[in-house]
Amino acid sequence: MSERSVAEPAAAEAKGRQPAARATNLSKWYGPVRALADVNFEIHPGEVVTLVGDNGAGKSTFVKMLSGAIEPTSGEIHIDGEPVHFASPADARERGIETVYQDLALVGHIDVGGNLFLGREPTRGGLLGRLFGVLDLPAMSKQAETSLKELKVTVPSVTAPVGTMSGGQRQATAIARTAMWGNKLLILDEPTAALGVKESEETLKLIEDVAAKKIPLIVVSHNIEHVFRIATRIVVFRQGQLVADLKRNETTPDEVVGYITGARAA
Repeated sequence: MSERSVAEPAAAEAKGRQPAARATNLSKWYGPVRALADVNFEIHPGEVVTLVGDNGAGKSTFVKMLSGAIEPTSGEIHIDGEPVHFASPADARERGIETVYQDLALVGHIDVGGNLFLGREPTRGGLLGRLFGVLDLPAMSKQAETSLKELKVTVPSVTAPVGTMSGGQRQATAIARTAMWGNKLLILDEPTAALGVKESEETLKLIEDVAAKKIPLIVVSHNIEHVFRIATRIVVFRQGQLVADLKRNETTPDEVVGYITGARAA
């Protein structure tokens, strides 16, 4: 098996194409404490890159910088080859980057359509409608039905409150929202962590369906079995550093665990 340099991510099949997102020497310090050190990373359309590592390894810090939740101390982020600076998650969303955190950020008493458009609700009635916030509920429901159908997501009804749905249906709603708005990069943080076997399988299938649309995905996960199910590449973080960037079909679970624990040298 051929090993890859940390500075040269394992994406040979994407060589020569512009990456959807690239991080160069990305670092984060909190006073004297180093949370992340000189991370080099890139992801191309159609890739599913899973991030693995122990708690505190740097995975969350890294994805929060890509999603605009925190600002890097040093280094650069490029989207479609252009340098960007994200001062907030809103900045990242404007560039087509959407994130699903473990809490899903759904509003339980609002229906599926309302959650898909949360903060982006269309209005009707022209200027007066916008001034008084007259929501175009039929348009929201219709678009919700279309988006869910495209992703083969099944829910009781797009007009049902998400709080009445199963954990898998809520997760699917959250992922559908990111896929509807994020055209450059989707980030999923532990998407199967709180789900049962059947719901996890449905979520993994949904991730595969989203990837088939050539939208690049970064998935943070502790579940090695799920990682090897969905990943095209597996990136390992340890002690604030990116220590391995491996093609899924050129590595093994034992090798990945070796990098996570430090039994295998970076």
